[in-house]
Amino acid sequence: MTGPTLPRVRRITRPDVILRGEEVGVGPTFLLLHAGGERRQVWGPVSEVLVDAGYRCVAFDQRGHGDSGGRARTLSSYADDITAMVHAEPPASVVVGASLGGLAAIAALGDPAVRARVAGLVLVDVVPCLEPARVRGFLASAGLLGTHTELVEDILAQVPRLRQITAELDLPVLLVHGDNGSSLTGEDIDQLLRLAPHTAVRLIPGAGHLIARNQPVALAQVVIAATTDWR
Repeated sequence: MTGPTLPRVRRITRPDVILRGEEVGVGPTFLLLHAGGERRQVWGPVSEVLVDAGYRCVAFDQRGHGDSGGRARTLSSYADDITAMVHAEPPASVVVGASLGGLAAIAALGDPAVRARVAGLVLVDVVPCLEPARVRGFLASAGLLGTHTELVEDILAQVPRLRQITAELDLPVLLVHGDNGSSLTGEDIDQLLRLAPHTAVRLIPGAGHLIARNQPVALAQVVIAATTDWR
């Protein structure tokens, strides 16, 4: 292991919001997108492993979260933010999106100019094939059903578009999921594979929905192993 690397402050000014983040390490880039209700710091333990393996990690607080401004209302606003993030990075970055971050990444990749700058997509315990009743039930079980209701309903309304984008992706895709409190079922994974048959699927035993929080080292190791040849 190398010694700790100090993060460098990042800032992106958008028309309606300032996004604040940080980068750490030197090498090929991973753009890390956190889940709803999280902050960029959740990626810290994951980044340590990635940086030690020779990668550079960039993580922002998404709008309405942490040190970034704005409000969480529509998926398109998150996708536009991610578009700005991707264009601020070198070509061939790998985008890693957990939950909300993954859905927003898919939406952003609907833009050919974004796809041209991305080497591949890692989805962390999320798929575009969302079933509304089960999504609401999952959020209710976590005590989050009344949180960001406008955003949740907007995401559910965007499912057909998210599925279409996924089916048209010509990028490598990796789905990482858990088996202990994961939001996904076997049918969810099967639906993703029908949309994007080239998707690689990796299970992290004992991981829940927020894998970056409860199995960060395993997540980083899986990501490194699966994405080495993507660039």
